[in-house]
Amino acid sequence: MKAPTRLLGLAAALSLLVSPALQAHEAGAQMADIAGIFLASLTPEQKAKATFEFGSEERENWHFIPRERKGLPMKEMSPQQRLLAQALLNTGLSFRGSAKAVTIMSLEEVLYQMEGADESKRAAVREKRDPEKYFVSIFGTPGVKGSWGWRVEGHHLALNFTLKDGQLIRSSPAFMGTNPGEIRQGPLTGLRVLGKEEELGRELVKSLSEAQIKKAIVADAAPKEMITAAEHKVNPLQPEGLPESEMNDAQKALLRRIILEYTERMRPELAAETLAEIEKTGGVHFGWAGGKERGEPHYYRVQGKSFLIEYDNTQNDANHVHSVFRSFDGDFGRDILGEHLKQAH
Repeated sequence: MKAPTRLLGLAAALSLLVSPALQAHEAGAQMADIAGIFLASLTPEQKAKATFEFGSEERENWHFIPRERKGLPMKEMSPQQRLLAQALLNTGLSFRGSAKAVTIMSLEEVLYQMEGADESKRAAVREKRDPEKYFVSIFGTPGVKGSWGWRVEGHHLALNFTLKDGQLIRSSPAFMGTNPGEIRQGPLTGLRVLGKEEELGRELVKSLSEAQIKKAIVADAAPKEMITAAEHKVNPLQPEGLPESEMNDAQKALLRRIILEYTERMRPELAAETLAEIEKTGGVHFGWAGGKERGEPHYYRVQGKSFLIEYDNTQNDANHVHSVFRSFDGDFGRDILGEHLKQAH
């Protein structure tokens, strides 16, 4: 009787994905439900790869480059297990965020086609560029009591979720990247998965006055990588750039749209909570480095007292995008989990 019960639980959980009014505890219960179903579908060998203690150092061992990883790769899953992994991914993301994530995964096939033309190199290229080399990791025991988390990660995608007592409390670090930034050959020519992130930043910097630009420019040349890269913990960057308080209404609206483009990758109620925290803590600044025209290497960041957004497009002739949303105190749920530990002692 357990299997039908689990399937009914899956159906009920998936039906909740369409409702933007879910509360954090309902989101947490949904994640626990689907994570449990996913784990139940695994063999003992697969489960050993997919699961870690919540306090494991592996939970903060994140990155976005094509490297060896721990966790269970989709390549080693059955078709049913891959669908359940996709269901888990969908519990954390909005429709738009999910579309971005799976399209980023699909770009590995584009890279394989671009780099594997030489038959003698195809096997090595396929090993590196594979849309199924995305890993699922579960930290702790999914449930409505205690702390646990999960991660989906691979080349250019790293999504981390932390839960406590059934509450979805944090969804960062959250990284998305694309290579190519714009596909320029083949049937998908013109596709720009993170094109909106680029154009909104450019629109804002080009709207600034000469006096505003002097404050907004944090470096003449764009850095070759995001300043914080894949650091486990980040602090506010200096110089901060142009404060929101010195922008006109149209510029403030553009700045808000940039923030929304990142926060709304996540499921609606989580995005709303994150935005509310940003508005409450304030102190938002916008910084830019590099060229202002499309095709020129460029970088921007948006940061406030509680968060940091970094965007960088410099590699491959400015056609290789990295972008991330970080929480200064809250990445991996450190702030809330830390407060809980203080209270416990």
